[in-house]
Amino acid sequence: APESLMQALEDLDYLAALDNDGNLSEFGIIMSEFPLDPQLSKSILASCEFECVDEMLTIAAMVTAPNCFLRAPPGTEEIALTCWRKFSHPAGDHFTLINIFNAFKEASANSANQYYSDEKWCRHYFLSCSALKMAEIIRAELVEIMKRIELPISEPDFGSKKNALNIKKALLSGYFMHIARDVDGSGNYLMLTHRQVAQLHPFSSYYNTRRIPEWVLFHEFSIAEDNSIRVVSEISPDLFMELVPQYYFSNLPPSENKDILQEVINHLSPVSSMKAEQK
Repeated sequence: APESLMQALEDLDYLAALDNDGNLSEFGIIMSEFPLDPQLSKSILASCEFECVDEMLTIAAMVTAPNCFLRAPPGTEEIALTCWRKFSHPAGDHFTLINIFNAFKEASANSANQYYSDEKWCRHYFLSCSALKMAEIIRAELVEIMKRIELPISEPDFGSKKNALNIKKALLSGYFMHIARDVDGSGNYLMLTHRQVAQLHPFSSYYNTRRIPEWVLFHEFSIAEDNSIRVVSEISPDLFMELVPQYYFSNLPPSENKDILQEVINHLSPVSSMKAEQK
C-alpha cells in the first residue's frame, strides 16, 4: 500500500539510512549489508560506537531466531515460570535473552558428558533447543559480516553497569520509534508513535511481577497476540530524550506523554539541551 511504503521511507529517513535525495546514504549502504530489520542493523552499527558489539550481536540473533520459550503443558505453567526466572535480568528482556543464550552455550559445551545434553537442558528449562541453535547460527553469520566489512567487535563486558547503559543506548539508536509508557500503573502501555494501548507479552520477564516499569523500549508489537509488546526493557526518558529528542517533538501530538518529555528536556543540563537542539 502507498501508505505503508511512505511510512517505511519515513522510518528509513529517521534512521539516517537515506540522503536528501531519497537514495541510500553511506550509513544506509552499510546497514543494508545485514539481512536484518533496519532498526536492528542500526542498533548493531551503533553498538560499535558504544562498545557493546558482542552483546548486541547476541540480542540480534535471539530476536531474529524463532521464540526460544516453549509453551508449558497444562499444569506446569508455574514450574516453567520458575525456570525462566533463573535467567531474568533486572534491566529487561533483551538482557534476559543474553543470559539464556550464554547459559545455553555453556550447556552445549558441557554436552560432551554422555549423561547430559543441550536438548535435555532445554527441556528442563522449557526452552526450544532448535530456536537456540538457530540463534547460534545467525550470530555466527553476523560476526562474519562484521569481519567482512571490517567493523570492530568489542570484547564481552556483560554484567557491568556501564555495559548495560551502552546496550540501551545502542538499542535506542535503532528502536527510538518503539517506546511505550504505562499510563495507569497496571501494565497498560501506550505506544508513543502508534497511539495504541498494548500489554506485556506473557513471555516477558516483567509479566506477573510486582515491578512494572513505567517506560519501556520494545522489539515488536503484535496484534495477533492480544495487542502485546514483545521483548521489552526498561528505559529512562532522560536517556532517549538526550539521544533522540527531535523525533518525539516532531511526531507526538499534544498529550500527557509529550508534556512529561518536555519536562525532562527542561531539566536536562544546558549542555544537554544544546546538544538536543543540535540533533
